[in-house]
Amino acid sequence: MEIQEHIVNKVAQSGLITVDLADFGPRGERVIYDIKDNLFHGLILREKDFREFVKSHDWQQYKGKYVGITCSADAIIPTWAYMLLANSLEPYAQDVAFGDADTLETLLYERALDGVDMERYRDQRVVVKGCGDIPIPESAFIKFTAKLTKVAKSIMYGEPCSTVPVFKRKS
Repeated sequence: MEIQEHIVNKVAQSGLITVDLADFGPRGERVIYDIKDNLFHGLILREKDFREFVKSHDWQQYKGKYVGITCSADAIIPTWAYMLLANSLEPYAQDVAFGDADTLETLLYERALDGVDMERYRDQRVVVKGCGDIPIPESAFIKFTAKLTKVAKSIMYGEPCSTVPVFKRKS
């Protein structure tokens, strides 16, 4: 007597759409430029020295990278200094933003998610993937969920085999 077993993939048959927010994140190296290295005695930004640095620095090393500009020192930095850095980085960097690594990542995801056509999720049951190899800012989950709530039939968080319900449209 031969027994045949059929393995049924219930997840595949469920009609769930799994979304990995990492797929929306821009690819490319992230670099943080900390202006603290330009401070005199770690306290003051001297305009003449800073302008000389900006003129002589090799900005090409930032080519194609996402650059965040910040100051980790407890110093007052004039706005024009950040503007000079942005102006020097602009021809080379993929994008330039003000902030540390977390802020840069948040901004990159914000911009990427602004461009997502949410209509593809209209009336769909969507699982937003929770675990992955790429760290994703919490703000990306919030923004995506807020946009998704307007169109999706339901939203879940996690993996298709183990989800946490987040939203279900009332019929």
